[in-house]
Amino acid sequence: MTDSYNAEQIVAQLRQNNLTVATAESLTAGMLSSAIADVSGASTVLHGGIIAYNNAIKHRLLGVSADTLAARGAVDAETAKQMARGARERLNADLGIATTGVAGPDPSEGKAVGIVFIALATAEETSAKLLRFGGNREKIRRSTVAASLKLMAEWLERYG
Repeated sequence: MTDSYNAEQIVAQLRQNNLTVATAESLTAGMLSSAIADVSGASTVLHGGIIAYNNAIKHRLLGVSADTLAARGAVDAETAKQMARGARERLNADLGIATTGVAGPDPSEGKAVGIVFIALATAEETSAKLLRFGGNREKIRRSTVAASLKLMAEWLERYG
């Protein structure tokens, strides 16, 4: 199953359930939004995305708590959850999905290369998942997109 196929399924399921999505991306820097937007008809479900590579942007545009960023850093489950909630709320979507992690080549904030957090936020709940990927920077980023699409597909399966 390719990322494109997953994205096609996700767009179809979002449309079928009359749901919308917004993204908040750090290490993937727009790749997740792009994967969704590559699907014909995505404009009916994708409200937009915020690329927040910088912590000040995470705070200012997504509403990630300055205390969370200071205490836990950018690569953390709570940071990812706040990013997902911020995207959902600020872009007025039903779902918010966020990616943050270390793509390498060097560790960041004491976190090893390949550590990734993906969070999904709805009006009712927000959850985050810790993943560890191997490979180079490109592989880690692509793996993060694939895992994000999978997480959305799993949520949509439970929802529908």
